[in-house]
Amino acid sequence: MKTGTLKQILLITDGCSNQGEDPIAMAALAKEQGITVNVIGVMEQDVIDEQGLNEIEGIAMSGGGVSQVVYSQQLSQTVQMVTRKAMTQTLQGVVNKELQQILGGSKTMEDLPPDQRGEVMEVVDELGETVELEVLVLVDTSASMKHKLPTVKEALLDLSLSLNARSGDNRFSVFVFPGKKKDVEKLLDWTPNLESLTSIFSKLTTGGITPTGPAIHEALTHFKKKRSLRSLLSRDDESFFEESV
Repeated sequence: MKTGTLKQILLITDGCSNQGEDPIAMAALAKEQGITVNVIGVMEQDVIDEQGLNEIEGIAMSGGGVSQVVYSQQLSQTVQMVTRKAMTQTLQGVVNKELQQILGGSKTMEDLPPDQRGEVMEVVDELGETVELEVLVLVDTSASMKHKLPTVKEALLDLSLSLNARSGDNRFSVFVFPGKKKDVEKLLDWTPNLESLTSIFSKLTTGGITPTGPAIHEALTHFKKKRSLRSLLSRDDESFFEESV
């Protein structure tokens, strides 16, 4: 079964966007491009306003992903749970499409007898351990996030360790918004682990606007750049191969 590479955007924020494109529309665009958008809202002493909550849920729903609102001390396990849950959700979607082609009609895993359903779930679990995964993390660095950033860093390091325990390849990239000079700034380009975050995070500055929509838009552009570079490289490989033959 071909699953390709699973692509996810993981958005960590504590409030409402207030600049640029509509983040819910940007998340829908991501879903169209085969990228799942997951959102974690970081709460402070029971407080997250209704507008912020609606936006968090709306972005994840539009982006075909998972949303969760948590206190910062629960962030680490939540980041891992949300990422894994979204992977399973995507893989179940892939498997359901395969089943529909094999069985016809609109059959899904739920329609199978219990023993067959169990076997199919084993396939999903196995794919979850072996599939390639790309996670682009968007971290809100507006002023209210300042004292939450050390917890965010630890949560991302734990995520990197947890996912690298799988046999499948992982690639991570990290962007922050707002950046020092631009709405969105790349902190870390594609890398198999996030250990280098430790030194980078301590230098982060916070403050200003919350351009969530532009951040998702920038993430999509970054995924596209990676694709076009890969196709360019594979074309070069082909031409090299043809010349050598």
